[in-house]
Amino acid sequence: MTLKTTPLNSAHRASGAKMVDFGGWDMPVNYGSQIEEHNAVRTDVGMFDVSHMCVVDIHGHNARSFLRGLIANNVDKLTIPGKALYSAMLNPQGFVIDDLIVYFFREDFFRLVVNAGTAEKDVAWMNKHNEETGAGVTITPRRDGNDPFALIAVQGPNARAKVWEVIPEAKELTADMKPFNVVMVPDTKFGDVMVARTGYTGEDGFELGFPAAQAEAAWNALLAHGVKPCGLGARDTLRLEAGMNLYGQDMDETVNPLDAGLGWTIDLVSERDFVGKAALQQMGQNAQFAGLILREKGGVLRAHQKVISASGATGEITSGTFSPTMQQAIALARVPMDVSIGDTVHVEIRDKKLAATVVKMPFVRNGKILVS
Repeated sequence: MTLKTTPLNSAHRASGAKMVDFGGWDMPVNYGSQIEEHNAVRTDVGMFDVSHMCVVDIHGHNARSFLRGLIANNVDKLTIPGKALYSAMLNPQGFVIDDLIVYFFREDFFRLVVNAGTAEKDVAWMNKHNEETGAGVTITPRRDGNDPFALIAVQGPNARAKVWEVIPEAKELTADMKPFNVVMVPDTKFGDVMVARTGYTGEDGFELGFPAAQAEAAWNALLAHGVKPCGLGARDTLRLEAGMNLYGQDMDETVNPLDAGLGWTIDLVSERDFVGKAALQQMGQNAQFAGLILREKGGVLRAHQKVISASGATGEITSGTFSPTMQQAIALARVPMDVSIGDTVHVEIRDKKLAATVVKMPFVRNGKILVS
């Protein structure tokens, strides 16, 4: 099978990246040291190629009403152009088709960013919903000849300053921009650039959207200004420390989003109906999503390990790693409803049952360790 490539593939290879098959995409896992890349984002600045994720533009006078029924969060929270919203998109059974970000530009123009591995499925689902509801919106995935888009995430305490050095036109428009907002910066040397104050690392920064043809020049300009290239390895340890879900790992089409810690992204209060609402209300919440810190030596926390509460009820780790920032084994887990923050549980690691503490996430945010 031929792997898909992003517009930055040759730039990664020029920087000596170790490339891997990531869900059918040829992507960099690291550029030499995953730990150095992780620490650069926590203490300075790093950048990630996230162009494998798919930008999907929704145009039409019914764009808002279309999204109102499509996603579980309430798009009516987006009242001011430039606001962004995180949401799950559910199937009729109430399980997670994907998690995504919605950017609001105009009443007739919303932009979604969906996961790479689910993009084709997502777009097919959106087209089906469009047809069934008669919304009449235009759904345009920005890849494969549809004016393709490239995405670069610049993250870390010095991320915004570095972006302003490379794209000086962005400073005035984004200096006072709050997190989860977006702006289009026109007529830069990289074309019109989307600048969103969003990210997946637990650090401040921007996610930048470029015309695909400009991506390599932008990447190289950031590189020349001291922004460290980072691969998928660091991205995973950073997002795990930040307590952020990964689709296909922490939730998927077999998982109730209320059990995956996504209740805050789901609006069950308003009268608005959406796909999966009735099923979700019927299921209710059956597990909690929490962080674990391993307290005994003898193993590393990994996905699918069994978690046993004091009552004997069981749960499961969904993501685990050794935290470079904390120097401890940590995990995200679905745990029984009888478990409380601060409790000790036991994790089955091979033939051992090792003690772990249940903690509130995130573990790390803005360079600071928040749990102990």
